[in-house]
Amino acid sequence: MTPPARLRFGYGTNGFANHRLDDALDVIAGLGYEGVALTLDHAHLDPYAPDLPARLAAVRRRLDALGLAVVVETGARYLLDPWHKHSPTLLHEDGREVRVDFLERAIRIGAGLGAEAVSFWSGVLPEGTAPEHGWELLAEGCARLAATAAREGVQLGFEPEPGMLVEDLAGYRRLRDTLGSPASFRLTLDIGHCRCLEPLPVAECVREAAADLVNVQIDDMRRGVHEHLEFGTGEIDFTPVLAALESSGYRGLVAVELPRHSHSAPQTARRSLAFLREHARPAPVPPARAVDAELSPAAREWLAAALARAAADPAALLADFPAAGRACGRRPLGAPGWEGWTVDEAVRTVLLAGAPAPVVGDLYARGDRAERRAVLRALPYLERADGAAAPLLGDALRTNDTALVAAALGPAAAVLDDATWRQGVLKCVFLGVPLASVAALDARADAELARMLLDFAHERVAAGREVPADVLPLLRRHPALLAASPIHAEADSPEPRRAEAARRVLAALR
Repeated sequence: MTPPARLRFGYGTNGFANHRLDDALDVIAGLGYEGVALTLDHAHLDPYAPDLPARLAAVRRRLDALGLAVVVETGARYLLDPWHKHSPTLLHEDGREVRVDFLERAIRIGAGLGAEAVSFWSGVLPEGTAPEHGWELLAEGCARLAATAAREGVQLGFEPEPGMLVEDLAGYRRLRDTLGSPASFRLTLDIGHCRCLEPLPVAECVREAAADLVNVQIDDMRRGVHEHLEFGTGEIDFTPVLAALESSGYRGLVAVELPRHSHSAPQTARRSLAFLREHARPAPVPPARAVDAELSPAAREWLAAALARAAADPAALLADFPAAGRACGRRPLGAPGWEGWTVDEAVRTVLLAGAPAPVVGDLYARGDRAERRAVLRALPYLERADGAAAPLLGDALRTNDTALVAAALGPAAAVLDDATWRQGVLKCVFLGVPLASVAALDARADAELARMLLDFAHERVAAGREVPADVLPLLRRHPALLAASPIHAEADSPEPRRAEAARRVLAALR
């Protein structure tokens, strides 16, 4: 099973327009960013420079020396036409070959830099061009670019941009499907754009787009206004957005996109990284490191011997896994990021790290309650448990054991389909398992879960029983999900008891 992603933050060089590229890279790396979104432009890396091969090699060496990953951005305003911003585009009858040539140069530059993606957009529909003809021109150009990218081994990230022909996720999906969904053609998602014009909440946009994501730009924004803002000055709640990216398994860069902040680039970049780190879920300490300081010398020797036995024969875990508590202890684990874990659970996670799926399944099936819980908690950290995770989580959710249900809805629950996950959340509510146990709850909560929880709350109130204290706050955090709920109609029900119960629930949500 793939563990939840640890987000990697980058910064766009279009926000360092007043710096030499080498200086910008030094500052970005020095602040602690792990990557850079490099906009091809006159001042930084000119795709038309006569010494481009030498410059490209030097930039590649510099990125490698600084440990910076890179994506290539192609949004320079006046690179192709000194009189007209972002012109010509793939939608222009005259001059579109200039744009195609530029984007093919960008693809080759991306290959030379080892870029994770090359990002581009459609452009604004020229005056007098019919929309359907614009789509034909765009699809033809994108098909050529996708073929070039496939030959060069480069991933394209197409960005929906407000005001352009393709401005939203629906437009991206139409274009992708028109092209036949080539593997080299996927999505760049700007988080601010989601707030600007998408109909869904931003975290839901992330989940909708997760399967196609190869590049993420991040900035704050307000509804209906296409202006890239510093974090905290717009309308986006970034905690659920970052949690949605993390739980989706996205592995690419999340690069700050503030092209109008070059006048204060180092200070803005410093503030931005601090904000993102504050609002992102901290990455857990690797299991082996977390547990090492907790073990006595004898316990370390036992663990080393158990790992050697498992490497020689994974079936040896059938004896060593149950013995972990006796050999290493069951006290709470003190390492940061592992609150709520015990030493034996962490040791068992280390033991399972390389175990094949059948052995993991056997250990769960044979285990007592503590051993089963340890297996469930270990799942996000296992390398070879792809086939085991969902069935084991499903089994745990069919029980009424609160410890197993809570463990099944931890980070491992990212592999569950939405219907099973929602039923698991509802089961927590029925069993009294705190919703704080549910990983990425705010990021994954949707309208259907809100409906289910509203129905539950309504039935509880109608029966004269209390609603668990953490249900209504969750619903309050998602007001947009409640608008279509049938509970509003229930408030006018001809049955007095149900109508009164509905009114009491709605009043509690205000």
